[in-house]
Amino acid sequence: MKIANPIYDIVFKYLMEDERIARTILSALLKVDVVAVEVRPHEYSDDTRDTLSVFRIDFGATIRDDSGKEKLILIELQKTWLETETLRFRQYLGVHYSNPKNMLNDGNALPMVAVYLLGHKVGNVEEPVLYVNHQSLDYDGNVVTVGLPDPFVDSLTHNSIIVQIPRLHGRINNRLDMVLSIFDQTRKDEEDGRLLSIDDRAYKGDADMEHILHRLTMAAADTDMRHRMNVEDEYFSAIEKRDTEILFRDHKIAEQKTQLAEQKSQLAEQKTQLAEQKSQLAEQKSQLAEQKTQLAEQEDMLRNMIKLLLDAGKSISEIAKSLDKDPEVVKRLSI
Repeated sequence: MKIANPIYDIVFKYLMEDERIARTILSALLKVDVVAVEVRPHEYSDDTRDTLSVFRIDFGATIRDDSGKEKLILIELQKTWLETETLRFRQYLGVHYSNPKNMLNDGNALPMVAVYLLGHKVGNVEEPVLYVNHQSLDYDGNVVTVGLPDPFVDSLTHNSIIVQIPRLHGRINNRLDMVLSIFDQTRKDEEDGRLLSIDDRAYKGDADMEHILHRLTMAAADTDMRHRMNVEDEYFSAIEKRDTEILFRDHKIAEQKTQLAEQKSQLAEQKTQLAEQKSQLAEQKSQLAEQKTQLAEQEDMLRNMIKLLLDAGKSISEIAKSLDKDPEVVKRLSI
């Protein structure tokens, strides 16, 4: 059978508006009996889509533990198609922590669980579903159990459930796998990505799952719903094109920055080489000046010697022969 693809925001919203379906999905995710859910007013969010989409629904949920005790918790469910900045998720959590509506009469905040349905993979984490639960430890790292759970502690921390939709590959080993199988994108219809091809026989006899499939089948047959799915496709195509262009631009800028850094390094190296050459030339010039001084000193000594020999009555030729010098040089120095 063909069902609407709940990765689309409009389909996901339509799905979770059904209280029975919301309880079914949240019960499977939290692994507790969710006996009642209420969508928090005005919490549907198609956040200003100038960046990647984060679609949110906030629930007040009454859960029943194994002992039969019931308590109210807050569930913030966030779904995204594309890889999204962590900061955006943190900003939404901050809104909840500061919202006075989420406070109990005793002054403590409602316990909160954050659920992330991600349309992308998280690094190299292979598990399709991650449960990130906080623990209370003492100084030595030992788990503290006495006195816990405590409303004050629970008010300041929250657990998280992270679902990596791309890592759902049709395996059904437990109740959660069964429920999440309706998000498995490996079942996307080859001709129309807005639809999933589901073997409904796998869900036969499961009243809650049959109810989910029925609602998704109605969504698939709804003309307006399919049109709005097309709008999402067009929007995200534009987003992906823009992000690709930004990525390409950033890559070019980084490449140019690297080239400029290399050129700057080369110029610095050339400058160092020129400085070394200048130093060598200065040294050579100094050596030449020293040699010139030495030659001048030697010439003065030779001139004085020639003068002494001339005063002693020696001829130019005799002096040249005794000094082993050219007679013309002796003659020049004798003047």
